[in-house]
Amino acid sequence: MTIVGTIDRPFTHDPQKQAPMTSSTSEPSGSATPAVTTTGANDSRQNRTREMQLIPEAMARAHMDDRRREADAERRALRLVAARRMQRRAERVSLRARRALAIAVMQ
Repeated sequence: MTIVGTIDRPFTHDPQKQAPMTSSTSEPSGSATPAVTTTGANDSRQNRTREMQLIPEAMARAHMDDRRREADAERRALRLVAARRMQRRAERVSLRARRALAIAVMQ
């Protein structure tokens, strides 16, 4: 005994297990409604769910890239500040050495 579903209560909701729609005898053979296939719908639905599952991963990857760029920019800024500080210190030391040499030569 086979269980047959109705339109209101289908036997299964899985599109792959449902019987394919066929044209009825009342429709002409070359009518505008072709036989429906579910493979394209299933593929697009599967791709859509796979893409939707990957959205958080892509967002996390983009967020980490932004954070990495910000950290690199901050590191470069700190290096620049340290280099300017060392340059000023070297200039002061050079000026002191020049003064000490001038004083030693004058005596």
